Amino acid sequence: MTRALLPDLSPWKASADFRRLWKSGLISNFGSFLTFVALPVQLKELTGSAAAVGAIGAVELLPLVVCGLYGGALADALDKRGLIVWTEAGQGLLSVVLLVNALLPGPAVWPLYAVAALSSALVSVQRPALDSLWPRIVAHDDMPAAASLNSLRWTVGGVAGPALAGVVVAYAGLGWAYAADLLTFAVSLAYVLRIAPSPASHEAAKPNLRAVAEGARYAWSRKELLGTYVVDLAAMFLAMPLAVLPFLADELHAEWALGLMYAALPAGALVVSLTSGWTSRVQRHGLMVVLSAAGWGLAVAAAGICGNVWLVLLLLTVGGGFDMVSGVFRAAMWNQTIPDELRGRLAGIELLSYSVGPQLGQVRAGGLAAWAGVRASVWSGGLACAGVMGLLALCLPGLMSYDARTNAHAVRMRERRAATEV
Repeated sequence: MTRALLPDLSPWKASADFRRLWKSGLISNFGSFLTFVALPVQLKELTGSAAAVGAIGAVELLPLVVCGLYGGALADALDKRGLIVWTEAGQGLLSVVLLVNALLPGPAVWPLYAVAALSSALVSVQRPALDSLWPRIVAHDDMPAAASLNSLRWTVGGVAGPALAGVVVAYAGLGWAYAADLLTFAVSLAYVLRIAPSPASHEAAKPNLRAVAEGARYAWSRKELLGTYVVDLAAMFLAMPLAVLPFLADELHAEWALGLMYAALPAGALVVSLTSGWTSRVQRHGLMVVLSAAGWGLAVAAAGICGNVWLVLLLLTVGGGFDMVSGVFRAAMWNQTIPDELRGRLAGIELLSYSVGPQLGQVRAGGLAAWAGVRASVWSGGLACAGVMGLLALCLPGLMSYDARTNAHAVRMRERRAATEV
């Protein structure tokens, strides 16, 4: 029974490049979460405004949309490893900017927004390359297991990074958090450089607007894929509470718990990742995406209503677990059904679905908190999310009926991979 719950390590054992990519991501994510906590805390200290913190999402949005779509076309047309290397190096340089600004006698506000925007652009170019690389180095039937292991990688950094960041920022200062992030980018880059090149496929289109439009047309033709995008966009826009956590900690008279609040969501995701063996045996992926998104909304709503900080932390952890379940099955649907020659462009669209929502959600949460109060911003968004998921379940029959064993696109991709592996 215990073994059935443990993560399936087949992709880790079978592919050395998958192991290198996993380690690189773990180290890089750990440092990124340090900055993820430090930057809004610094903005809060410099401005004292919830709306100013929420505006981080606004400045990240345009680079995310533009570079996400074009980054997908680049991932299909260029060497994927090369894109990852250059964007990782660029992220390291942005950490230098944050570090220098933090060490100034009077840190400026504008570099924080500038770095947030540029970082969003680099991540938006890198993620399609990452998301389209690992399906190449993992067997088709191992993709659900690889999705769970990738989730585990993210959540380990997501738990340790924010928890440590809360301590580092409080007792050592913002500069130390930014310096640690810079170090992690250097180590991560060393792992990525050891991965084999991954050039474009012979069918790859040139990286232009026509190629982007081709990817969008394919996505539009796949209603079950569109359903996953809509579900995630709605869940993140309506219920993402991250922008107001510094203010929620103040309201609960628990400033010491801020790092734990940031860590709670990935902690729940970590629990799911560590017990993810069951996910490889589930075939109704679309149903699980919708149900877990509704659970996420209800958990966030309850966290907004509660006045006890420990209950808030528990509920945020539960919400993070539901969000991870949704993410695992979305990734499995995407990577088991999308052709390799379109994988980068569709990864760019997927990036928008799981990134634009949180960015807009920060603006929503910060603006509503300034108008109606912090806790009202949290609980109302969670309830709205749960309600919208009920409506989407009625409106998205293709997503609700998706079955990995019988879906025509999944069967076609399984046969294609089997033919290439013979």
